[in-house]
Amino acid sequence: MAGKAILIGALDTKGVEFGFVKSKLEGMGVETLVVDVGVLGDPAFPPDIGSGEVAQAGGTSLEALREANDRGAAVAAMTKGVSVVMERLLAEGVVGGVFGMGGTAGTTVGAAAMQAAPIGVPKLLVSTVASGNTRPYVGVKDVVMMHSVVDIAGLNKLSSRILANAAYALGGMILEKAKEPAAAAEKPTLGMTMFGVTTPCCNVVRELLEARGYDLLVFHATGAGGLAMEELIRAGYIQGVADVTTTELADELVGGIFSAGPTRLEAAADAGIPQVVSVGALDMVNFGPPDTVPERFKGRKFYQHNPTTTLMRTTVEENAELGKRLAEKLNRCRVAPVVVFPKGGVSLLDRPTFAFDGAEERQALYDGIKRHLRSDIPFLEVDGDINDPATATLIAEQLLERLEGTRRGATA
Repeated sequence: MAGKAILIGALDTKGVEFGFVKSKLEGMGVETLVVDVGVLGDPAFPPDIGSGEVAQAGGTSLEALREANDRGAAVAAMTKGVSVVMERLLAEGVVGGVFGMGGTAGTTVGAAAMQAAPIGVPKLLVSTVASGNTRPYVGVKDVVMMHSVVDIAGLNKLSSRILANAAYALGGMILEKAKEPAAAAEKPTLGMTMFGVTTPCCNVVRELLEARGYDLLVFHATGAGGLAMEELIRAGYIQGVADVTTTELADELVGGIFSAGPTRLEAAADAGIPQVVSVGALDMVNFGPPDTVPERFKGRKFYQHNPTTTLMRTTVEENAELGKRLAEKLNRCRVAPVVVFPKGGVSLLDRPTFAFDGAEERQALYDGIKRHLRSDIPFLEVDGDINDPATATLIAEQLLERLEGTRRGATA
């Protein structure tokens, strides 16, 4: 049975538009549940959950918000409240999909509701700001943002077409999802991090894991990729990790554009799932075009990966700190992970005759890990670089051993 389409919006200012979307969804046979987040006036039609209830969930009252007459405070309160309401609806099992629309305020509130919903639940947000930077609204969730083109201010020939398309898209996702058969028991879903400069390694790991019947999700380690993987680990979607490419730690330390934040590498540790960790692409920090590299890095070693990506070599001192940080992250693991260290290089660029070849930097990284890593955590060394097939095979076999509880005969 299909769940309901949860419509999140301000019915005092966008009531006509939400009523239109509601009618389109119900015309497809999709049940709706409307949550009003409007503060200023009365709703254009009766919602299933009123704005007073949302305000209360946000720690205030509708009367207090109206009396304060502070738009920013009202949006903040309704954003908080709608997340609480959504969590309750999810717990009740009624959510089939989530719909929102509006300008910056409506987009913010609708996105908050969608962030509360797990990945896989259909989410569609029609927004006036969908053609700009959408990361604050999408985050690491599977939110579909549709540009409204015109402001959401009444129904006209163009807005009605766009809103109808949005309703049909969400309705289709909900109805088709309901037709899917119950999933049969299957092997765990695994996660792996990859960069262009660790792709040969990851391709071998992927082939070996998939050959054993595992479903492997590959994440591009660009900040958002690491965050997405860790979100899915916390949600219980991923049960094992081949964290080949931990480069996001370097961007977090030095100030590159691909940081995944200070909690990267902590989700698997907290979840207690099997993981094999390596040091892929810790030789580099990522920036945009050359003119975007901060002045303080003048004189450092760079490599122009492509016109929009400038790579900067990490130093001996930075590698020592990266090794320490990686070890400290892994020391919190309830289930001991495995560290695989390729002594011949950590990326395609960190090899003899290539741009980032650095024996001293690798040694500093090695020493930083060894000095701080918990003694019961296996630290396996290989002579080749990270993209050597032997390195990839060791990573895959070590993860399989921990997933399946049998020895694979892997040796360092």
